[in-house]
Amino acid sequence: MIYLELFTVFVKIGFCCFGGLAMIPVISAEMVSHAWLTLDEVADIVAIAEMTPGAIGINSATFAGMKMAGVSGAVVASLGVMVPSLTLCLLAGFFLQKLKGNPLLDNALRGIRPVCMGMIASVVVTMSIENFFPQGAFCWQALLIAAAVFLLQRRFHAGVPVQIGFAAVLGLILFSI
Repeated sequence: MIYLELFTVFVKIGFCCFGGLAMIPVISAEMVSHAWLTLDEVADIVAIAEMTPGAIGINSATFAGMKMAGVSGAVVASLGVMVPSLTLCLLAGFFLQKLKGNPLLDNALRGIRPVCMGMIASVVVTMSIENFFPQGAFCWQALLIAAAVFLLQRRFHAGVPVQIGFAAVLGLILFSI
């Protein structure tokens, strides 16, 4: 049953990730392994999820659930990704208050942070290959857009909506040539 499968997969995603961009590799792997989405569709969902308000996990779950089973699938997938977060946040809040300043907790958190960076780096490599070499050919337009948005963000500290709008306009111009 697709609803149970959506719920289970997104509960797993919710329990395996700490949220934010670190969720993308897990979401990508699950969507592709279940043949629910292609890598291109995952990239589109990530782009849309970044443009819309809310957490990327919820937005991705909503979009993937909607694609697979309509509105009810979106609700089930969204609930699935929220259950672990709500449960863990309640437990973490309780224990962080009790263990505040504990060197073991501080060291454990220092060990967890690099994992998130490694996961994000993995997604960057995978999505870069998919975006810069679609169908095996180099796409100079995608590289130019990525470089321009990188410069826009680093030099001018533009917000996410400005970066996305700028990239959309560049995409319309460069891919129309």
